[in-house]
Amino acid sequence: MGIVAGLDSSPDFTRIVVCDADSGAVLKQGYAPHPLESAEGGGRPADVDPQAWLLSLGEAAGGGLLEGVQAIGVSTQQNALVPLDAQGNTVRPAMPGGDKRAQASAADLIDRLGGREAWAQAVGCVPQAAHPVTKLRWLAKHEPEAAQRIALVLQAHDWLVWQLLGRPSRRTTDRGGASGTGYWSAASGSYRPDLVELALGHQAMLPEVIGPGDAAGTTPEGLIISAGTGETMAAAFGLGVRQGDAVVSLGASGSVMAVHHEALVDPSGTITSLADATGMHLPVVHTLNAVRTLRGTADMLGLSGIEELSDLAMKSTPGSHGLVMLPYLEGEKTPNLPHTAGTLSGLRRESMKPEHLARAAFEGMLCGLGDAMDVLRARGVEVRRVFLLGAAAELPAVQAAAPMLFGTQVVVPQPADYAALGAARQAAWALSGQLPQWQGAAAQVLEPGEELPVGQAVRQQFTAVREQTHPGAFDSVGA
Repeated sequence: MGIVAGLDSSPDFTRIVVCDADSGAVLKQGYAPHPLESAEGGGRPADVDPQAWLLSLGEAAGGGLLEGVQAIGVSTQQNALVPLDAQGNTVRPAMPGGDKRAQASAADLIDRLGGREAWAQAVGCVPQAAHPVTKLRWLAKHEPEAAQRIALVLQAHDWLVWQLLGRPSRRTTDRGGASGTGYWSAASGSYRPDLVELALGHQAMLPEVIGPGDAAGTTPEGLIISAGTGETMAAAFGLGVRQGDAVVSLGASGSVMAVHHEALVDPSGTITSLADATGMHLPVVHTLNAVRTLRGTADMLGLSGIEELSDLAMKSTPGSHGLVMLPYLEGEKTPNLPHTAGTLSGLRRESMKPEHLARAAFEGMLCGLGDAMDVLRARGVEVRRVFLLGAAAELPAVQAAAPMLFGTQVVVPQPADYAALGAARQAAWALSGQLPQWQGAAAQVLEPGEELPVGQAVRQQFTAVREQTHPGAFDSVGA
């Protein structure tokens, strides 16, 4: 019996799971917060000394947690940029994944290459503030002296793997992490160093992209370190999603990603073409409005939170008595309506009750995510079941409406450290040389059943209002 470990270094903490390599059963766990200073006034994330990630890792692994472990996988926050000089030392602190300060640099890069379509064709994604390529552009413009010293560009999981291996001359990454940089194409499987130069002003070394089951190396003590990957890819691997599965994430904003056999090039930039941790692809569509729709509606109704909103919504019926909410409260990315506002339609005397408004908020949020899912379906992505993630997935109103509105089986996994589990599964792959067939996530399974026609009618009602309010909004999406 082999023993493997997976560590997930998120923006705030490190979690470690130690697992049986054959079954995936969790044997031990560790946790430690990052010793980081938060941003002043709760604003943008502060720059991060990468050594904090190592300190947190060491604390989480305390008490002999890793004794007997034969291989380790590393998952980290995506898009965290670690700029290094020719000696491998940090030029400046790391820029965390959620950093928003490079917004203007993203627009600058889009223009410099000739528009959104040019980027989508080149690397499968359009630059946003979080992308490493955009952070490089920001550094070139705002910290030119530091930018000039950058000789090597790593992401967080690349850097941690490199440190665990003792900083060898070979630096590696995986397809999943590389696909979110803005200078590696999942479609071609190759870097675009010209885009690094476009952003930074000069060339820089980039890590070697190795296969999903490959080892990045072995420590002098014989500990195998796997390729590592980003949190999204690790969580998908830990959940056990496969072709035919989609994952809907309910945060303040939302996302729909699915496992697909090929990279999807979308000239509109609506689909971001990522790679997964298994050799497949993860096309992703984002919405700006998910749980923020519920929180806003709860505030408007004077409720204490979205749990109360869910209870209230359950007193209504599918279709909310004709009330339709287009939940574009912050503008919207899917469809691309950056300057619009939300819409409430179908106001009649009988629909003007708090429970119908509550239900309309849930249906509007889920129909918006259904629209995002349909962008993928229109490109040939098969969706037979949907994994629903996020705290809001536990709400009765979400569970009642999601299967009928998505038109498919909905799986609500039990809370677990799926990114760490995915990293451990990757370690087991590197250890054995074979993809481990671990049992999937323990979950609640919901079927649309006889309510499927009702859900289709609610979607049609939503679509009619959207088309009337924003005609042709989806005409170029996913084309």
